[in-house]
Amino acid sequence: MTARDTVLIATFAALTAALGLLPPLPVPLIAVPVTLQTLGLMLAGCLLGPRRAALAMLLLLSLIALGLPLLAGGRGGLGVFIGPSAGFLIAWPLGALMIGLIARKAQQTTLMLFIANVCGGIVVVYAFGIPGIAVVSDLPITTAAFASAAFLPGDLVKAGLASVIAVSVRRAYPVAL
Repeated sequence: MTARDTVLIATFAALTAALGLLPPLPVPLIAVPVTLQTLGLMLAGCLLGPRRAALAMLLLLSLIALGLPLLAGGRGGLGVFIGPSAGFLIAWPLGALMIGLIARKAQQTTLMLFIANVCGGIVVVYAFGIPGIAVVSDLPITTAAFASAAFLPGDLVKAGLASVIAVSVRRAYPVAL
């Protein structure tokens, strides 16, 4: 790993943390808020590639585990990993990895990056997040899935936004990443 890799990993961990500064929006039925932080993992996956993107999310989760209040609403500490958001958080490195893998193999078009973001940033993250909500909140999986549907419109917008930003950054700074 080069110094450049380390800087990029730290930068995207910080960017994702900074996206948590915006106030979270509560979702009825579950204690998992809507935040902009998944935009950070989508950007990391699109721009850093699979390994660095996953490491950026692991760095952020490690800092959160140490108690830094880097999640939306100023949450942090080990307690978030046993709360309703735990499944979503655990999925962040896997989602970023998936986005990076697809983005690396696909053409760097807005449409292909949108597909990568949907696969990794929505499908993978929800695949862990919904069962996590169900287990922690003692809800039927169908109720957890129904409640999580509230995230879908915003996550689709974030996937599109991340795709447009990533294509623009790659065009403007082709050697930066």
